[in-house]
Order: sequence, then structure tokens, then C-alpha cells
Amino acid sequence: METDTIAAISTTMGEAGIAVIRVSGPESIAIVDRLYKGKQPLDAVPTHTVHYGRILDPAEGKVLDEVLVTVMRAPRTFTREDVVEISCHGGMIPVQAVLEALLASEARLAEPGEFTKRAFLNGRIDLSQAEAVMDLIRSKTDRAARVAVNQAEGRLSRLIQRLRQEILESLAHLAVNVDYPEYDAEQLTGQKMLEKSRQVEQEIDHLLVTARQGKILREGIATVIVGRPNVGKSSLLNALAHENKAIVTDIPGTTRDVIEEYVNVRGIPLRLVDTAGIRETEDLVEKIGVERSHQALAEADLVLLLLNHAEELGEDDRKLLKLAREHTTIVIVNKTDLPSRLDLEEVTSLIGGLPLVTTSVKEEKGLDELEQAIADLFMEGRTQTADATYVSNTRHVHLLKEARKHVHDAIEGIESGMPLDMVEIDLKNAWESLGEIIGDAVAEDLIDQIFSQFCLGK
Repeated sequence: METDTIAAISTTMGEAGIAVIRVSGPESIAIVDRLYKGKQPLDAVPTHTVHYGRILDPAEGKVLDEVLVTVMRAPRTFTREDVVEISCHGGMIPVQAVLEALLASEARLAEPGEFTKRAFLNGRIDLSQAEAVMDLIRSKTDRAARVAVNQAEGRLSRLIQRLRQEILESLAHLAVNVDYPEYDAEQLTGQKMLEKSRQVEQEIDHLLVTARQGKILREGIATVIVGRPNVGKSSLLNALAHENKAIVTDIPGTTRDVIEEYVNVRGIPLRLVDTAGIRETEDLVEKIGVERSHQALAEADLVLLLLNHAEELGEDDRKLLKLAREHTTIVIVNKTDLPSRLDLEEVTSLIGGLPLVTTSVKEEKGLDELEQAIADLFMEGRTQTADATYVSNTRHVHLLKEARKHVHDAIEGIESGMPLDMVEIDLKNAWESLGEIIGDAVAEDLIDQIFSQFCLGK
């Protein structure tokens, strides 16, 4: 299948200024040339040039669309194959008509992620870089996008390759010791292996420290806003989203269901959920909303618990404060623009050391402090390091932990005087685990599974 010529729409379907169809494979230029009418045939044009013309229906000869065709010859392409990109007018009809004409001219419809898969199989990128392409497409904030770009450019790959090289050098010392026992260099070899192994373990530990932040940047923080009715939950969602997503009124119980919205807080993506006000109620619809609020609370990574500065602490507030102590929570005292009736000393005693922020969402006061509190909780306040290497992929984290265990076992073996040929097994296992991250040693079915998660046309 890797020798087929494939085609797919690489832009989002729908009305737009342009749409791009990508064609890749050994026959891509010839296939497009059969449909293309311009000043000169595409097989005669230089590589990496753009040409104006028309795409014709292969059966009837009628014009399907006026296009710009970009010709890129192997190996200087994304897939390292001949690639042609056809820029059509945006819209469902012309784009689909051009794609169908290509498929009728012996191109095959690409599978999800097949262009990136070919880039990997042809050695242009490794597996971690390929996965970063998908992370870049799915990124929710500029910071998450920068992390994905760094990984797509090979920053993580180079670090993994360097760690593998360190292990390889240790194994080389061992091979010399085994092949030339007359030199009696076992003690020296063991010492060098120990130093290298400790260095590798330390660098893996450093990478694993970034895993939590990387996962947050990749997937976002599931954040739920809870509190009694009319405490300002919907107003807070609107303020963080910088858009009126939720209905705001003075009538308690306006929000009857959960409302979700992705927001960007200092480069950290929050999957923000505004819930129905939690209180005892006989209203059937509101009761269902309250039940869903409890469910969202149980599944949240972060809870933003709102209290009303202008009202005394009620029994529902006390129940929520008790519940919040079981979660990662920031307590927000809202409506500070109104006269105070809330006993802050009682609140402080009930929250047990949880972060507390005072706000007036109506007057946009305290929102910067809230954003800083979120950054402090999840990124240790460090949200501006643009050049850091983050591990954001669950598969990578698992393999790093596996590699670290093997390296640690090797260290313990050397320190306990275990024969070095036994230590060699642990180091080889660590080397292979790191290799799986970049795709040097990975099963074919896993490769298929990874690329099947990509969007069509990528």
C-alpha cells in the first residue's frame, strides 16, 4: 500500500476562501497532469513551483475548477515522495468534484494520518515527531502549540537519541571487557557504566517531572465552577472566556445544565464547566442539573468554588467547602463590590489551606490573581518557558518510566556487584524502551493504531 498514490482533502470541509487537496506517491504528478490544463504540462515544471490552470473532468472534459497547483518532487517533500497540492476554491461541490476526478484517475483515497505515516516510514520524521504533528493540530493555546512545534522539530527526539547513545557507550565498554578479558578492566568498566547509568537516570527523571505540565498543555485541565445559585458562576465563565457563553440574570437557578467552554489561562488550556447552582430544590429540571453538577465535580481536575461576599455562609456553602477539600480547589469570594456579610475568618478555617482569591467579576477585579493561582497550582507558576522540552504523550511517559526502571535496576546491579553481563540485559532493555518513543523499535500494529487517530488528509 505504501507504493500507491494517495489523495485527500487536507483542509476543513465547508465554505472557505480556498481548499487544498494533497496527492502523494510515485504517480502523483502524472495523475494530476491528466486532469490539469495550463501553460505547460506538470511533468516538465521545476520542483517546488506553483502553476495556474484548470482541472477538467476526465470523462466529459468540462472545467471542474480554476486552481493553483504546487509541484514538489521527492525527496524534498513532507512524505519524501512526489507531492502535488491543488488549491481549489473553498466549498463542498468544487473540492469534492476535483477529489473524485483524482480517484477516478487511479489515485487512492488516503487513510487517516497516512501522509504523516509515510513521512515516518520514509525516514523524514520519527514517531515522536509524527505524534507531535497531531498535538499541534489539536492544541488549544499558543503555549501548547509551541510545545508541539518544538517536539515536531525534533527537540525530544534529539534528547532521547542522546540518552540512547549514553547507554550504547556503556554497552560498548562492557563489550570491550568481555572480548578482551586479559586486560582485566572489569572494575573500570563497572565504574564507567555506573556513572553513565546515573546520568541517564537523572535526565529521565528530569523529563518525567515535565510530564504533568505536558499532559496539561496537551489535554487541558478539566475545570468545574461550583457554588450556590446566583453566586456568579456564569459571569466567571464569561469573564474567563472573554465572551458571553452563559446566560447571566439575577434570578437564582438560571443555569439548569452544564455548559462547557475551552479557555486560555496564561497559556494553560482549561476545559471550563459552568454547573447548575448546587442547592436543595424540588424543581425536577433543576434537580437533574444539580445531579450533573455533582458528577462534573467528581470528574474535575480543578474546582473553582464560588462564595458570595454579600451573603452569610449558608449550609449549602459549608457542604461545598467540605466537599472541596477532597479536590484540587481554589476558593473564590465573589461580589466584593457589594457590602460584606461573609465571615472570611470562618471561610479560612473551613478551607484548610486551600488557595483563596477575592474577586468582583462584575467589575473585572481579581481575575489576574485567579489566573496566577491556577498557574501556581498546575505549572508551579512557570508558564513562560518557551524553550522547555515537555513530555506530553501518555505513551512516551509510560516508556520513559519503563526505561528508568531498567536503568535503576542496572545501577543497583552494579552497586551490588552483580556480573556485568547480567547488568547488560537491563541496559539493553532501557535502550529498547527509549527506542520505542522515536519508533526505532515498535510493532507495526502500534504504528497503525497511532496514525489511525489522525485526521483525514494529514
